[in-house]
Amino acid sequence: MFRLSRYLQALNRGALVAPKPKPVMQGSGPVVIWNLVRRCNLACKHCYATSADIDFPGELDTEQVFEVMRDLKSFGVSVLILSGGEPLLRPDIFEISRLAKAMGFYVGLSSNGTLITDGNIAQIDSIGYDYVGVSLDGMRVTHDSFRRKRGAFDESLRGIRLCRDAGIKVGLRFTLTQDNAVELPDLLQLMLEEDLDKFYLSHLNYAGRGNRNRASDLHHQMTRNAMDLLFETCWGDVRDGVRREFVTGNNDADGAYLLQWAARRLPDQVESLRNQLLRWGGNASGVNIANIDNLGNVHPDTMWWDYSIGNVKQRPFSQIWQDTSDPLMAGLKAKRRPLEGRCARCRYRPVCGGNSRTRAWQLTGNPWAEDPGCYLSDTEIGVVGMPQRLAVTPYRRRLEAQKNLTPGQGGTA
Repeated sequence: MFRLSRYLQALNRGALVAPKPKPVMQGSGPVVIWNLVRRCNLACKHCYATSADIDFPGELDTEQVFEVMRDLKSFGVSVLILSGGEPLLRPDIFEISRLAKAMGFYVGLSSNGTLITDGNIAQIDSIGYDYVGVSLDGMRVTHDSFRRKRGAFDESLRGIRLCRDAGIKVGLRFTLTQDNAVELPDLLQLMLEEDLDKFYLSHLNYAGRGNRNRASDLHHQMTRNAMDLLFETCWGDVRDGVRREFVTGNNDADGAYLLQWAARRLPDQVESLRNQLLRWGGNASGVNIANIDNLGNVHPDTMWWDYSIGNVKQRPFSQIWQDTSDPLMAGLKAKRRPLEGRCARCRYRPVCGGNSRTRAWQLTGNPWAEDPGCYLSDTEIGVVGMPQRLAVTPYRRRLEAQKNLTPGQGGTA
């Protein structure tokens, strides 16, 4: 996750940002994004969980969730993002949330917003969620098309307004694709008009239904245009003293691109920004970001649902997360990841950490291949003249062999 506002606020003050360091084998735990339930009342085109409006067998019961929470707390995890599916469809969601808050976790709720109503807003408010994120995929027609439900936009906006009016920190979550990029300015304007706290822009990652829709991923120039707009919008807020938060995710090239923006706008502060981004270090999958799915499977992040490193029903999360006998986790946790292609020789490698390994995995079968979602040119990253690499499809089989697995068991779906 790239906290754009923090860096631009620091640049405006001439101060430094001290991001949370990547944890080592012992010490502070990762941010845990927990898909407590897979059921959802919508069927969004880009859903990484491939949810549906049915009950999925084998999900953790309430006491199992509590047991995992106790282990997470003792391991040093401080942030829980409760997601789904649609988490509000889980009957014990408020019981879980209330205990999480009592245990001292920062608790976020990731919802589609349609089930936030006059009937439950008081209960949602009573939990004391630190943040509620509601996904919008564009304005009314576009959003309803993405969500495959007429009226979904109005229902989600109603939920957003109810949270805002209750004094809950609430923000928009937007997954950028070629089909909705044109509506980014409208959503930023909506954020302003509705007086919302946060805007999270997620680049399309190749997981779940998002994998099947990857042909609609943005051309690189469209991504750059979107980031230019986000940078300028955020910078305008910073200069005007407006305290709104802008965050991006699933493309750590955003940090490198911000350096280029700063070189044009604030050239005397580029070196300071570079040092701060080096401390950030880019992609944190398998290190500072973790995912637990509805069945208890643990993944390096939410986009690795086809690769499990263990299950909390069988072994505590704290043990699973520290185990580097898994070759993927060993590589993700390595001080210098075994990257290949453009990513291996990129001048921004220390800043972005090699970007999304999921996109490389989905397209080549090799998690260490260059990230096809990087929108910086060869010239910009300093690899001019490098030959085009071919997809390394046998890699997945080699990785499975290292785990003593046969295709389709445990490590891959």
